[in-house]
Amino acid sequence: MASWCVRAVRQSYSVLASPALKRAPVRLLCTATQQKNGPGSEEEPEKTEQTPAEKVLTEEKVQLEDQLKEMTEKYKRALADTENLRTRSQRMVEDAKLYGIQGFCKDLLEVADILEKATESVPKEEVTSQNPHLKNLYDGLVMTEVQIQKVFTKHGLLKLNPEGQKFNPYEHEALFHAPMEGKEPGTVAVVTKVGYKLHGRTLRPALVGVAKAS
Repeated sequence: MASWCVRAVRQSYSVLASPALKRAPVRLLCTATQQKNGPGSEEEPEKTEQTPAEKVLTEEKVQLEDQLKEMTEKYKRALADTENLRTRSQRMVEDAKLYGIQGFCKDLLEVADILEKATESVPKEEVTSQNPHLKNLYDGLVMTEVQIQKVFTKHGLLKLNPEGQKFNPYEHEALFHAPMEGKEPGTVAVVTKVGYKLHGRTLRPALVGVAKAS
């Protein structure tokens, strides 16, 4: 009986002292740690390199993107140029409508000047009912002058009579400068010939004399 107990103790000791049993707790600890951290704790596999076909497709994609960007820029510039051309063409058409009669108006100004001089040359004291022929002629000249000025105004042609106004080189042409009593220097003192503007643009500057300081 005693010998059997000794053998049993020796077998138990040999089992406990075996290397497999000593390594078991370490393996269990490693397994528990992996389970706790989960599969994400493992290192990610390295990315695979692109295949030759993928490299070719990537290069083609970059080239197409560059071409698209270049074509987009060209398209935008073409649109801007077209819009500028349309604006300039529209402005030219509008100017042609407004100032297309400019040459004709200049010729009519001479007629208006003659009518004005004719009415001014008639002695006012002789325009009476006792001189009906002169009165009728004078009245006809005045009516014609008034009517032609109405036609001018209808088509945007306005008379410039700047006497007493500040001298404007864009609307007036100075024939002389002279000191004049009662006139402010730099103002128009004498108008020898009236001017005209067509739709705000000077068609003929007024010929004037400008007062200067004495």
